[in-house]
Amino acid sequence: MQNDIKNVICSAIQSKKMIQFNYEDSTRVAEPYCYGESKVGNEVLRAFQVKGESKSGKPVGWKLFKASKIKNVAVTDEYFAIGHHYGKEPVIKNSYCCIEL
Repeated sequence: MQNDIKNVICSAIQSKKMIQFNYEDSTRVAEPYCYGESKVGNEVLRAFQVKGESKSGKPVGWKLFKASKIKNVAVTDEYFAIGHHYGKEPVIKNSYCCIEL
């Protein structure tokens, strides 16, 4: 199951298309930038959420999503441009598919 999620997300990253998914019982739309391993060993997605809900009350912004909580991920038809002050912050090690600047 984790590999399916990783493959869908990596495909979206490589084609620079947004994804839609369920996370903590809410639907989110995000620009996926990097999928990899967190400093504590969890598989995570680094993404810029553009719409949806958030328990933090901030539905737009940079987020680090645990892959184990991502459900029903789908690649949308909407492209995104690298932006939002993206930099390769050291929040993910052993990344599988980062966007190259």
